[in-house]
Amino acid sequence: MDTLQYLNQIRHIPLVSLKLVEGFLAGNYRSIFRGPGLEFDEVREYNQGDDARFIDWHVTSRMGSPYIKTYKEERELILFLAVDNSASMISGSGPLSRKDTASVIALLLAHAAIQNSDRVGAVFFSGQIDKWVPPLKGKKHISRMIKDMSELRPAGIGTGLESAVRTMNESLKRKSICVILSDFRTTQGWKELTLLSQKHDVIAVKIGDPQDEEFPSTGLVYLQDPETGRTLPSLGLSRGYRQSHQNFWQTQEITWLRECRRRGIDTLVLSTADDPIMKLVEYFNRRKRR
Repeated sequence: MDTLQYLNQIRHIPLVSLKLVEGFLAGNYRSIFRGPGLEFDEVREYNQGDDARFIDWHVTSRMGSPYIKTYKEERELILFLAVDNSASMISGSGPLSRKDTASVIALLLAHAAIQNSDRVGAVFFSGQIDKWVPPLKGKKHISRMIKDMSELRPAGIGTGLESAVRTMNESLKRKSICVILSDFRTTQGWKELTLLSQKHDVIAVKIGDPQDEEFPSTGLVYLQDPETGRTLPSLGLSRGYRQSHQNFWQTQEITWLRECRRRGIDTLVLSTADDPIMKLVEYFNRRKRR
């Protein structure tokens, strides 16, 4: 099963629009993401306006006129995806679950990378690391990742973001594009994210839900934590309760955005009620304008 076939099985994702968006992403992928560095290309004659810092003085002295070294971005990029596989990702009151939304974003990015002959790897995590996928090339590799996304179940309770990011820090030896897809319902991992952002281009994709912003006006209901199974009584008819709920999640998001910004981590925030494809297109366009 390829990317389009898998994504077309998710409700409300039309196959035609996916094909159009795949072309857009693949065509803009290289211009948006920063490469891992520069490699030497050639020595050529100096032209007016060239950066004098790149003058090759050895060649210049031999030729009797100025020559400069030119560089190009390293051809191969590494896209590494950290995908939250915890039980809370299965929930969602929008057209898609959090897990479905993460899958759409992850697989479109992975497919764009493969079309640009780059390597793609992934780590799936819950309360522990559920699976590590080393960076490789090719459509067969992406097909295996699709299988993992659709079939992998959480092996641990909670969201072990810090463990996943620490393993990425230890394993990724060259500069990579690291995309973390999660609901970020954890207070752990900021130290590890700081270290990761110092070496890599890190993008945090936070997947929320409409009920994070507005609790439904209901009578007494019992909410169940999908990861621990514990229940909490909630009275949606209480205006004060609904306001406290909204204030809590808004504060959480503001704090999260501030902490990401402090570490130079780029962010994409979306909801299960959003069209994840269009959100990704908007994000690409935003990065292109920088």
